[in-house]
Amino acid sequence: MKQPSAYLKMRILGAIDYADGKSITQRIRNLAAQSFSDEDGNSRSFTWRTIQTWLYRYKSQGITGVQPKSRKDKGSTRKVSPEELLEALNAARRHFHDKHPDKMSLYRYCIEKGLLNKNDIAQTTYYRFIREYDLLKDDDSVAKKRLAFCMQYANQLWQADTMFGPYVKDHNKPKPTKLIAFIDDASRVVAHGQFFTEENTETLITALKNALYKRGIPEQLYVDNGSIYTSQEITLICARLGIILRHTPIRDGSAKGKIERFFRRLRQQFLSRQLDLSSLEALNRQFTLWLEDEYNSVVHSATGLKPIDRFGFDLKRVKFLSPCDDTDELFFAEDTRKVKNDNTFSFKNLRYETPVDLRDKLITIRFDRARFDRIVIYYKDQRMGDAKPLDAIANGLLRRKESSS
Repeated sequence: MKQPSAYLKMRILGAIDYADGKSITQRIRNLAAQSFSDEDGNSRSFTWRTIQTWLYRYKSQGITGVQPKSRKDKGSTRKVSPEELLEALNAARRHFHDKHPDKMSLYRYCIEKGLLNKNDIAQTTYYRFIREYDLLKDDDSVAKKRLAFCMQYANQLWQADTMFGPYVKDHNKPKPTKLIAFIDDASRVVAHGQFFTEENTETLITALKNALYKRGIPEQLYVDNGSIYTSQEITLICARLGIILRHTPIRDGSAKGKIERFFRRLRQQFLSRQLDLSSLEALNRQFTLWLEDEYNSVVHSATGLKPIDRFGFDLKRVKFLSPCDDTDELFFAEDTRKVKNDNTFSFKNLRYETPVDLRDKLITIRFDRARFDRIVIYYKDQRMGDAKPLDAIANGLLRRKESSS
């Protein structure tokens, strides 16, 4: 069976804090009695000494300490998607201009210039991908069709995904982080990336909102089938913004090749550094500086341009959000309520008044899931205004006045 991936190791290490047991050793021993599913759906279990070794390596070396060791057999291969190979070949072919180099010349050039790592893709896999996906045809429309993602303009499509990050201190305790990131398919610019100590719908919406304010609204958003990416709230937000939400085929990791390649670069160039992990805020500050200065502003091998410059070529086509209250409502959660005869409805154990007469009507309410301090009412897809917390005393006086007149 293949070596456990860094992703699987980090999942197990992240579970140490929540395992039963008073000491770390006890918690590790309890984890060793459990089974974990790897990326292929296989059930895996590990001895407590193995898990303890991973923890020691992670604390001393960071994320690089849990990366699988390079295999010595040259016939082996790590995951290089057909899409990544196409990007490398396109970059190599520009070097040969109008010439038509053979497959081996292209392979050698890609290895020599660092476009590919010979430990990542065996020659047999290289030839098989070229044959199966027609990667060297002058008209690469076949490859584009089969690989699905070779967009022409910025913001035609974003890829989004989540990866495990380093541990940070949270109230003097180590806590695992996860990075949520969005990459533009055409320009390779990373619209936004942010580390969180929680992975849920709320953190995804926060990251998406920041990405949209920075880089505008994509026509399509391509994500996997994780629970946060298939939630009703994300589906609603995309529908409100006119974004087509697409999901990858199940267990097709290569379908999001661009974001996966970005994650690989991030692990090699950013997470391998000596980082300040004293807080989540410190980690995100360092990541943002690296992202803007050393990724978005550095020439990308696939396009021959800096991602931020390539994105700028299509700036006139980009539709941006405006930071106003109505825009914030696009990210609100949604629910339905039946209005009572006194023109009120209940929500979170409180009563609210509608701004217009909607007695006995079924309304839609939108609200800020973080604060619940603002509720907007919609009726038949029309915005009716903000609800107000019920003023029972004032309402009682008003009713008595109306009944006496």
